[in-house]
Amino acid sequence: MRIIIGSDHGGFELKESIKQSLSKDMKIEFYDVGTFNSESADYPTFGSMVAQKVQRGEFERGILVCGTGIGMSIVANRFPNIRAALCHDTYTARMSREHNDSNILIIGGRVTGKDVAMEIVKVWFTSEFQGGRHQRRLEKIADIEKAICDSQSTRPAEK
Repeated sequence: MRIIIGSDHGGFELKESIKQSLSKDMKIEFYDVGTFNSESADYPTFGSMVAQKVQRGEFERGILVCGTGIGMSIVANRFPNIRAALCHDTYTARMSREHNDSNILIIGGRVTGKDVAMEIVKVWFTSEFQGGRHQRRLEKIADIEKAICDSQSTRPAEK
C-alpha cells in the first residue's frame, strides 16, 4: 500500500510520531510531503498536495495532521473522489473506513493525544470498507460531485 503523509506546523510533532509508528510498528512505507519543521506553514499547501496525489491514484491513502484537523478537512474534501475523515477516536476511524471508505485520515495534532492518535492510525489501517448499502451511499456522493463539477464547467466566467 502506498501512503502519503503531510502536516502544517500545528501537526508537525504528531506527524513525526505517526511516521515512526507507521515504519516501526506497522511496517507501512510512506512518502512525507512536509512540513519538515515546526515553523509556521500553511495547511492548504500540504492538504492539497496529499489530496491531489491520492485523487490521481499515485497513493492509495493519505494522512494529514494540522492543529485541529478542521483546516485540512476543508481542503482535502474539495477534491472529487476524496473522502477525508477527521477522526478523534478509534470508533470514528473504524466507521470512516467501514461505512465511508475514507481514503485520507485527518487528525488534530493539538487536540488529540499521541497515544490516542497511534490507536486511531492502527484502527484506520486495519478496518475495511463493508460495501453493500454503504457502496450505494458513496455512489450518491459521487453523483453529487459530478453534478457540482458539471454545473461549474458550464457556468459563464466571472468578470
